[in-house]
This record gives sequence, structure tokens and C-alpha cells, in this order.
Amino acid sequence: MSARTLRETATCRTLTCQVTAVEDLSPDVFGVTLEGRAEAMAHAPGQYLELQLDESTWVPFSIASAEKGDGVIELHIQHWPERDNSARLRNLLQVANQLTLRLPSGECVVDRQSERPLLLIAAGTGFSQMKAIIEATLHDQPERPISLWWAAREHRDLYAESLASEWAQRYPQISFQAVTEFPLTEPLASGERIHHHQGRVDLVLEKSGLAFSDYDIYLSGSPGMVYACLDVLEAKGATAERVFSDVFAYAPRP
Repeated sequence: MSARTLRETATCRTLTCQVTAVEDLSPDVFGVTLEGRAEAMAHAPGQYLELQLDESTWVPFSIASAEKGDGVIELHIQHWPERDNSARLRNLLQVANQLTLRLPSGECVVDRQSERPLLLIAAGTGFSQMKAIIEATLHDQPERPISLWWAAREHRDLYAESLASEWAQRYPQISFQAVTEFPLTEPLASGERIHHHQGRVDLVLEKSGLAFSDYDIYLSGSPGMVYACLDVLEAKGATAERVFSDVFAYAPRP
């Protein structure tokens, strides 16, 4: 199955921005708020940026906020203490007033010309890319149906569960499907469009009974997770031209 990506529409820029907030979203994920010149920080929903750690090291992160024209960008960053770049980045963000970044990058951008329902499948901090897509779609296409499937190993890894549940409770066109490999530690918020599934996300999708051919599908996670889901989507009738992921560009499968 071939899967196409949407063409990037903006030229990548290098700029300096301010770090205005660093906050823990969970024991393993922290949020960062950056501010810069509005025109320089402009991006499309689904794109990512790269932060400069040193002269030769740039680290990519999905932009977790839709474009609002105010020069503010939100990131969700997984903290891996055993990984050198992760520890260096956390230390840098805590002490730096300014950072150098380049953006926007990525062609996995929501297609605002399409009216097909959105199926958003994310693992871990892949939720950040989907958050930007959902915020932009609520603003630009408020009637467009959205089905968010967010996979994690444990319940606590659904670090923005309350936000995802709020969307499903507030907007009748949005559903939230939480997928965890281990049982929940406590129930999800109540709501007819909020559901929990236990297992691996590709296997859960295989049993879902969804008509994948009806959707524009966006995937965000590790290459292994994305391609496992892609195999299921292919077998269940997804349209190749309507499946999108950054993984197809940076980790193409032979």
C-alpha cells in the first residue's frame, strides 16, 4: 500500500524564540510554550519544528497547538532520563530564556479541502500532532466528524486524557477512543462518545468494525506502530491516497 503526504506549503525558517513556560503534564511528559514573531512562528496543523541543542544537533517535535496568529507554540515532550538528548533538552529549557528553532517542517498536514471524517490514530506524545489538527478543524470545519484513537502502554501515559474527554463531551462530532495495553487504573470520564479498549492499537482497530474507506486517516507514533496500523487499514479497505503520516517520509518502508 502506498500512502501519500500533503505538500508542505511554507518555507522552513530559522529564528530565535522565547521560552515562556515549562510544566509537567505527567511524570514522563512535559509541556513547553514558546513565543516569537507571529509571522515567523506560522505553521499548518500537523507540522513540526526542530529545536537546536547545539551547533550540530536539531531535535524534531510535533507542534501541539493550532495556528492562532499570536506567535505562540505549544510542545509536548517525552522525558527519557536515560537518553542524553532528552536530559540535555530538559536542562536547556529550564535555564534558557531563548532558543533557536526552525519551522515549519512536515507534509502530514490536515487537508482543509476535504470533508471526509477524520480518523486520528496516535501513540504517546503523538497526541500532540493530533491536538493541533483537532484545534484547527474545530475552528475551520466545525461540523467535520473526528474520531480520536489514542494509544498508550499505561493509563497514566494518557497525559491529556481530560482534554480529549472534554472534546468528546462538548462536541457531538468528536469521539475519544482510549487504548491501553494494561487495564485502566480508574474509569474514564463519562460520555457516550468516550470509550476504552485494552490491547495493542493495531489489533483493537482490526476488531473495531470501522469502514476505513470512509475516512481521511492520520497516524502519529513510532514507525513500528504506524506500519502495524497501516497493515490493518490496508486489509480493511483504507484508501491509500487518504492515509497520512510523517513516518512515511522519514522512515519509508521498502
